[in-house]
Amino acid sequence: MLAPDILEQRLHAQAVAVLKKLGRVHIPGFLEEDAAHALYDALGGLPWSITYRNGEQGIEAPVASFASLNGPERAEFLHGLYEQAGRGFQHLYESFRIGAGGQMEGLLSEFFAALNSTPMLNYLRALTGDPSIAYVDARATCYRPGYFLTEHEDALERGQRLFAFELNLTPRWQPDWGGQLLFVRPDGHVAEAYTPAWNALNIFKTPQPHAISVVAPFAQGVRYAIGGWICAEKP
Repeated sequence: MLAPDILEQRLHAQAVAVLKKLGRVHIPGFLEEDAAHALYDALGGLPWSITYRNGEQGIEAPVASFASLNGPERAEFLHGLYEQAGRGFQHLYESFRIGAGGQMEGLLSEFFAALNSTPMLNYLRALTGDPSIAYVDARATCYRPGYFLTEHEDALERGQRLFAFELNLTPRWQPDWGGQLLFVRPDGHVAEAYTPAWNALNIFKTPQPHAISVVAPFAQGVRYAIGGWICAEKP
């Protein structure tokens, strides 16, 4: 899946230079195609949890609890989330933990092991120029129409999160469907936006202001990805 020779092909001078200059880089065609399609198939059958915030508390609940809401109940629930999103940090998406403290099974277990293999860790150290990288934490995410992640920085105590990453696994996506990874300048303008392109790896240094724009109600599909944090310490 992540053979050393494949990784070396991805480690080219341009990606290293872009990441060093901007603190972020978009790397297309990261996995072998068969591996990417196998992961995409695996994501489709996961027991997702709905993820959002209730005030300052992060909530993860079975998707069935959201799906069981009737029309007025769902409208009231979404109204509350959207209202909070307009004032500050909020998010709504589905997740499945495959890293520390998460659920490990089948192909996702193999992929998590590949992320933390010696070749992959060496690749990330060389790409980022940071020799302290020791661990990759990960989870799968699913964004459906109306889902979003408002601006935040992924800031934690030093050493816990060095970089964030996202491997997009949606075969077909249009920019006007939303779901873009946005990088925000201090003046509030969007410095750059990455459309969720198939089999593309995005890596960016933390802390860094970013968001995922709301997925449009007319989007013809869902936004799948595996993402998380590149850390200097194992949990």
